Amino acid sequence: MPLLTGLHRYPVKSMYRQNPAAATVEPWGLTGDRRWMLAGQDGKAITQRDAPSLARFRTGFDEDGALLVTSPEGDRLRVPAPSGAAQPAVGDVFGSRFAAAEAEEKARLWFAERLPERLAHVRLLHLDDPLARPVNENFSAPGDTVSMADGFPLLATSTASLAALNTWMTAKGAPALPMERFRPNLVVDGTEEWEEDGWRRVAIGELTFRAVKLCGRCVVTTTDQETGERQGPEPLASLAEHHRLDKKAAFGVNLIPERPTGVTGDILGTVRVGDQVTVLERGERLPAA
Repeated sequence: MPLLTGLHRYPVKSMYRQNPAAATVEPWGLTGDRRWMLAGQDGKAITQRDAPSLARFRTGFDEDGALLVTSPEGDRLRVPAPSGAAQPAVGDVFGSRFAAAEAEEKARLWFAERLPERLAHVRLLHLDDPLARPVNENFSAPGDTVSMADGFPLLATSTASLAALNTWMTAKGAPALPMERFRPNLVVDGTEEWEEDGWRRVAIGELTFRAVKLCGRCVVTTTDQETGERQGPEPLASLAEHHRLDKKAAFGVNLIPERPTGVTGDILGTVRVGDQVTVLERGERLPAA
């Protein structure tokens, strides 16, 4: 029986994960997942593609909801969520532009001291309105929105597919990799390898999700999520050789939560490690691009 065995959220885009035992789900993703991101002066997201060392910045929330960030050296930053009087900004995640709010000046100065000099003008943005950024209309229904994630509310991966990928890599002398390299929200155990490529709808505990697109992977997967250092061509090389779909090195499936009947408001329900996972509908392979 497939089970949810991993649950991860990333309060700041591209920074270190949290591993809760349970998390509430909102229409745009897990509560607290990627509602913050670093951006350049032009609003474009700054990620591990630009600065692999972001993986080493730890994040959390204070009791009043303020963002807490701890640098690799142990320095701490506390940033209240911007108020209605905050400086408005425009965020940009791979061409998807949306209204956001800029955190107070001390956040910019704090990061400027701790990131490479070329990122000295980085800003910290908050997605104060989760309805501000629609999901790509080619893969969504009207009204679907997303946080500051790359494109979709949630990313699910399977341990069976990781095992298959690791077999390809170890066969040519490369080390096996942990699931953390792929920065998923949901990790599922007990499926067949690559089974998720054909999912259409899936139930996880009390909630259901639409599977809409496979995840084409990038250079972030080559970064050790503990050290913040690039580690070579894997897993992209093996994915490109064995699981290249629509010209993408594909791993994982993007999900959009469905609103349960009778549920109103932002909280749709809760997912928990140990929840049963049931595939409700299957189809042809999903697109990866």
